[in-house]
Amino acid sequence: MDVGLLLRMLREAFEGPPGPWTYFTDTSPGSGLFGTIDGLSAAQASHVGGPGRTTIAGHIQHLSASIALATRGLRGESPSRDRSRSWTVATVKDAEWAAVRARLRDEYQKLLVAVETHAAWDEDALGTAMGAIAHTAYHLGAVRQRLAAP
Repeated sequence: MDVGLLLRMLREAFEGPPGPWTYFTDTSPGSGLFGTIDGLSAAQASHVGGPGRTTIAGHIQHLSASIALATRGLRGESPSRDRSRSWTVATVKDAEWAAVRARLRDEYQKLLVAVETHAAWDEDALGTAMGAIAHTAYHLGAVRQRLAAP
């Protein structure tokens, strides 16, 4: 299987659109997850809002843990699908916010490598990769909604 499409969609979700067209983000620069969160202060990332009264920091921490599980799955491990314990961060100070964002970048890079090097693309592996893309897109939307809220 050619994994190019999976990689392009992962990159779009995290890094933003690759050119003048997109699969699901808007075409403006910085519309991926990294561009959306990189300029945010710890105070902005800690602001409670939206359904569930969560924070952007919480969404990013949760997504990092989720991406790590997807990577483990693609590596042949059998990680738990229970992500409830990944909602451990709500408010952050500057250093903590920098660490949460750094972890997301690190987990994203590991996922890219896992997708690029995965040898046996069966239904479970494809579902894991597609699920990581969809889950990231969902949280990108949740983060952007919190930024748009008054």
